[in-house]
Amino acid sequence: MSLTQTIKQHALDLGYSKVGITTADSFTGYIKELETRSDMYSFYIHSPRQPLIASDPKNILPTAKSIISVAYDYVKESFPKGLLGKIGRAYQARCYTPPAHHINGARYELMKSFLEKNGCRVSQGEKGHPERLAAARAGVTTYGKNNFAYADGIGSFIILSSFVVDVELEYDTPTLEVKCPDNCTVCMDACPTGAIYEPNKLDPRRCISYNNWWTNGRPGVSSYIPSDIREKIGTRVHGCDVCQEVCPRNRPRLKMNLPQNAFLEELAQDFSLAKMLNMTDAFYATRVQPIMYNYIKEKKYFRRNAAIALGNLGDPEFIPDLGRAMHDAEEVVRSYAAWALGRIGGGIARQILESSLHRETCADTRKEIEAALAAAS
Repeated sequence: MSLTQTIKQHALDLGYSKVGITTADSFTGYIKELETRSDMYSFYIHSPRQPLIASDPKNILPTAKSIISVAYDYVKESFPKGLLGKIGRAYQARCYTPPAHHINGARYELMKSFLEKNGCRVSQGEKGHPERLAAARAGVTTYGKNNFAYADGIGSFIILSSFVVDVELEYDTPTLEVKCPDNCTVCMDACPTGAIYEPNKLDPRRCISYNNWWTNGRPGVSSYIPSDIREKIGTRVHGCDVCQEVCPRNRPRLKMNLPQNAFLEELAQDFSLAKMLNMTDAFYATRVQPIMYNYIKEKKYFRRNAAIALGNLGDPEFIPDLGRAMHDAEEVVRSYAAWALGRIGGGIARQILESSLHRETCADTRKEIEAALAAAS
């Protein structure tokens, strides 16, 4: 058995669903695309991943010859109804940027260790090349108009990982194609914020996922979420699956009767947006951090997202929870709780907002309270 065959067999044995191999040539088209749309993607271009540099694998590993791309199917079990529409499936599955001491992170480390034991030097570091493009070039996936990668027989609910190595292997035939029907625009039509502005083109600044987890105090990125975006976020506090849920290519998988995940079912029993808004350290440790560890490190941004979600629910039942948040030490929590109270409206919400305005010292939060008072009926 050749080294290529041995590597592929081991990847499948570890639980990866698809594996393919491509050259370590530069992703020149991707670099050009990022540069062309630098206004939309400046937040990413200047991030620690440095995609303009990493898109040439030899900048990370000068002796690079091959890229091994693997896809993991994370919809093998069902997701609790109490979490769907709030937390994206990839995050519930705990397989996106997983810690090494968790099962999905351990799988990656085991694959990397196997490659090294078989004479491959594997690239290190946080910088990364375009995973979706690498997977398509390796014959692992095709594209959808919603910008996601699709694996045959699975759909787009996959996590892609890859390993840049210094060994020349046998390369697979690229599948750089969009397999969606020409006349299908379901994903674009369903996107709540219109972020998918044409097939295979996304303005990330309008994407719900970008707004609820990238706007978390990162250098050069505002934590402010525009009002028109807030109203369309719904109850999504971490990620958004809408453009994947409506896709006909995913329909077979979503209709499957899958077994429950005991961990998620237990977690969902005690999860609520109100508890997330005014969360204790224990709630964060046991209900938020285990499935939402990916991007947000400060609790106040989770709480901001919960405030937006409660405002969009529009249920007066949550006015006391939002009223409590108006006394919080964090300005961002008070600001978005004020917006939520204005969204719900009513006499009690107005009283809380008026009382809060008298004692508020932060100029930005005062503006939010004043806007909320104008909106509250």
